[in-house]
Amino acid sequence: MTQRGAGALPNGLSRLGDLNRYFQLWCKYSELDTGANYQAEYVWIDAYGNTRSKTRTLAKPIAKQPSELPDWNYDGSSTGQAPGHDSEVIMRPVAIFRDPFRRGDNILVLCDTWDPQGRPLPTNTRHSCMKTMAAVTEAEDPWFGIEQEYTMLDQDHWPLGWPKGGYPGPQGPYYCSAGADVAFGRSLVECHYRACLYAGVKIAGCNAEVMPGQWEFQVGICRGIEAGDHLWISRYIMHRVAEEHGIIVSFDPKPVSGDWNGAGAHTNFSTKATRTAPGGFDAVIKQLEKLAKRHKEHIAVYGAGNERRLTGAHETAPIDKFSYGVANRGASCRIPRDTERNKCGYYEDRRPASNMDPYLVTERIVRTALLDQ
Repeated sequence: MTQRGAGALPNGLSRLGDLNRYFQLWCKYSELDTGANYQAEYVWIDAYGNTRSKTRTLAKPIAKQPSELPDWNYDGSSTGQAPGHDSEVIMRPVAIFRDPFRRGDNILVLCDTWDPQGRPLPTNTRHSCMKTMAAVTEAEDPWFGIEQEYTMLDQDHWPLGWPKGGYPGPQGPYYCSAGADVAFGRSLVECHYRACLYAGVKIAGCNAEVMPGQWEFQVGICRGIEAGDHLWISRYIMHRVAEEHGIIVSFDPKPVSGDWNGAGAHTNFSTKATRTAPGGFDAVIKQLEKLAKRHKEHIAVYGAGNERRLTGAHETAPIDKFSYGVANRGASCRIPRDTERNKCGYYEDRRPASNMDPYLVTERIVRTALLDQ
């Protein structure tokens, strides 16, 4: 089997010697003393659901809280968020992570976005999510765990490890596999995992998925707004690590048509009520019945192109029908066996697509399950 892109090197580098020199140069300059300064990489979300970033120099001491960092701005006309005649968009820091690329005292700064009049942009979905989470945190303490699936592509936008101009063998041997003929892109997976741990992302695990070239990592347990913050920064880190590997990462929910699994972002959810026995299992069922009544409203914010994935095949429920069941991966929502056995716990919403906005999804779940909105 010919692997397409499996040996790709960063930025078109074609020889091992080139890669070694690239690494040596980076090490040489990364070790330079920056004196009384450090670097902050400001990260934000554009109008298309992509992460963008730029760097600024800050004077020590190093900020420990987002409130200690200055606001900044960028050209919103180049990100689909402002017109050219009034292009300035304001970034407000909301979360700080350690920078796994520059390391040392340097940081990643997740920001939300505002217009110059102090109004959240329409694409600033965090603002509404934050208010919703604040309304329920004390009473219900919502916990989330998100399973982020993604597909690795080569520079020709073909899945990593697939034969050039063709297709691999049928699904079956690739899920959680080991071996050069079935597992493609493990170096990227491992580098991303360690980078997230270093950054302080609440990454919980990873595994190869059913379709070859497709993988998953899990973020959680996260409380309230943390779920969106940690998933977005983990996506940013993923793209940066993939860049160094010469690999493209796609969050498309159905990157290859045909008899191949799509990519989702299954969202696991629990509250004080569902986690407490006795009565927790009844609370799970009560919340699922609420979700059933607002199925269309959930689907509307669960990711673009999800109709290509939620077909009723490949471990999905049909997009126009809501269902739930114990250990049923063909249902809209799955109740784990442990939740049934312990009479309390969590449940998994399997409908969100891999490209979903976690602020929209977590807020929608809370509004339906806890606020009856």
